[in-house]
Amino acid sequence: MELAERMSRLGTESAFDVFAKAQRLEAQGRSIIHLEIGQPDFPTPFPICEAAFRAMKDGYTGYTPAAGLLALREAIAEHISTSRNIEVHPNEVVVTPGAKPIIFFTLMALVNEGDEVIYPDPGFPIYQSVINFVGARGIPLPLREDVGFRFHLDDLINAISDRTRLLILNSPQNPTGGLLQAEDLAAIAELADRHNFYVLSDEIYSRILYEGKHISLIQFPGMKARTILLDGYSKTYAMTGWRLGYGVIPKHLVEGIVRLMINCNSCTCAFTQMAGIEALRGSQDFVNQMVAEFKHRRDTIVDGLNAIEGIHCLKPAGAFYVFPNVKDLPLSCNELADYFLNEAGVSLLAGTAFGKFGDGYLRISYANSLENLQVAIDRMRSAVMKL
Repeated sequence: MELAERMSRLGTESAFDVFAKAQRLEAQGRSIIHLEIGQPDFPTPFPICEAAFRAMKDGYTGYTPAAGLLALREAIAEHISTSRNIEVHPNEVVVTPGAKPIIFFTLMALVNEGDEVIYPDPGFPIYQSVINFVGARGIPLPLREDVGFRFHLDDLINAISDRTRLLILNSPQNPTGGLLQAEDLAAIAELADRHNFYVLSDEIYSRILYEGKHISLIQFPGMKARTILLDGYSKTYAMTGWRLGYGVIPKHLVEGIVRLMINCNSCTCAFTQMAGIEALRGSQDFVNQMVAEFKHRRDTIVDGLNAIEGIHCLKPAGAFYVFPNVKDLPLSCNELADYFLNEAGVSLLAGTAFGKFGDGYLRISYANSLENLQVAIDRMRSAVMKL
């Protein structure tokens, strides 16, 4: 039997395809350095694991309310209220198994077929995938290297039409590490009010920041009623496999998001939620130490890449990715990604995996050891010299 037509519109994350290809080479005895997957290479802090063990022993192994345990929603509301300097109520929080459901639920709940959704390009590929899946029209918003992979205001203004229903933001950003500034967000707030559209603000990397200050759109006057804030535990607390995320949702949208949660997942794992309380309310030393180590790695890989002839790399403000410009090399970015994997044993992603405006770039995750990053740089330099 053939799949439903809508499945032809659903994309994927090529990082997992490249990861599988690299693993096949490893199985043949090749030495491969993995710089393709966006996953912290640190173990989840033990107090968080211990909280989950304790919760299991205490009977947190059954269903929970679809929106999440009240105790966790209280902890999240407290965290967002403090970190974003706004008042958030637990009833405005919906807990999900990972942060991706917030992307899916937001588009399913708000966007009709034919509506337009503006999304960052280069950007996380699941945005465009789900936009296409729900039958909306995706409008790419170019992120420009000349402004640190932010957007030009004219590009945003030109992307807006009377069909615009939603704008998707991601700051700090995957794949570039770019960080939106207060003036960018102020312009978005004014345009959202003038043209009456919602904003999905993906802030999953908000704690992984090296320069500048994270500012959330939800902090701007009137934007709490227009903004769905997405955040979670995967990156900040090295909990990718735990699948724990959440959305801070305008009150009038919460019921619809919860209904989607009931239909899709019933609820989020109970003992994982209890671990989430410990993560937010326990010591934050792990986060600070991890970010300091990532900053050291960032500086190492940026300096190393910029020392390779034909490669130019901006220093990202946040997340754990670099997005080097390779337009001066004699291969396309897709060919170059394959070349580095097969010739140098360095697994990374072509910029086109993140949209058409990623052409001419590579995405490299520096969620790997300093030693491996240095080996990768040396291998890439040797491979480029052969070109």
